[in-house]
Amino acid sequence: MTAATIEAKVSKPLFRGRRETIPAQQRSQDEASCQEQVLTTRIGLHMPTGLSFEDWERAGRQLSSLVNSSTWWLGDWLVYGKEHYTDRYQRGIRSAGLQYQTLRNYAWVSRRFAFERRRPALSFQHHAEVASLPVDEQETWLDRAEQNKWTTKQLRSAISLAREGEKPNDGREVEAKRQLSVPDSRVQCWHKAAQQAGTDLEHWMLTTLDNAAERILAEQR
Repeated sequence: MTAATIEAKVSKPLFRGRRETIPAQQRSQDEASCQEQVLTTRIGLHMPTGLSFEDWERAGRQLSSLVNSSTWWLGDWLVYGKEHYTDRYQRGIRSAGLQYQTLRNYAWVSRRFAFERRRPALSFQHHAEVASLPVDEQETWLDRAEQNKWTTKQLRSAISLAREGEKPNDGREVEAKRQLSVPDSRVQCWHKAAQQAGTDLEHWMLTTLDNAAERILAEQR
């Protein structure tokens, strides 16, 4: 049995689609008598011939929703595992074939947002952009992102501009940004780690540093 055959057996329908009108000679009698499905498998997406634009578009929305939801799911999964199986959760991660660092980033964001504070209208990445901020600031920025229909890039830019324009209460100029001298080899390594985590370098660095600080401070308590 080939790998393709095996994958076909575990395929799942995303939804049943309506077919565009196709000349009868282009379809077999069997095809004409049934509705084809958009099928998801471990190795790809099966798109039926003649899928209407509306159904193709709807498939994209559903896939986007699944990707966003799965990020929350994985984060919550790791949080639960760390809380209930402290001596075994890493074995579960390995058996699932998942990247621990990526999951840690997801779990960190999940811990920062209780279920009732998560915005269905915004993506996981929107929440990740503000996860390091105090709760009241998180709410403020998520409100703005939702009201203005910002992308994650627009949200990040807005936060960055706000930070650059901030001044201390005593009126002194904002302290100049500090720069670090870092070898190219290390930067390239960080870029690869950020790509594997599915985020940009700046966000990956902030998340990683916050996670490390949180862990060290927790150990000292």
